[in-house]
Amino acid sequence: MSENSIIPYNPKLKKLARELRNNSTLAEVILWQNLKGRSYGHEFHRQVPIDEFIVDFYCHELKLAIEIDGNTHDYNFDKDEIRQSKLESFGITFIRFNDNDVKKNITDVLRSIEFKITEIENR
Repeated sequence: MSENSIIPYNPKLKKLARELRNNSTLAEVILWQNLKGRSYGHEFHRQVPIDEFIVDFYCHELKLAIEIDGNTHDYNFDKDEIRQSKLESFGITFIRFNDNDVKKNITDVLRSIEFKITEIENR
């Protein structure tokens, strides 16, 4: 696996990404508390610009994006699907969780992330 392969992004997204980091949802805060500090042997970052999009959490080394879908995603399914397909074309693997799952079932969410990391490492 290539270490930290960088995918180009629109520099105009940096400011928005910073604002999103400073205004995280409760689910994002909960998940970040469990991901930060190389908890799973890999470094994750929050609100990462990639191409013309921003993903909630991203590990460059694994090319793994983690998205938390809240209420705004309920009405944007088609847009999310197009966005995800475009990012997957860069070799990014996605894992998605519902906002409520993160808040109420964090153990299962973390188990799923751990499984996905192991799956990627064993490719």
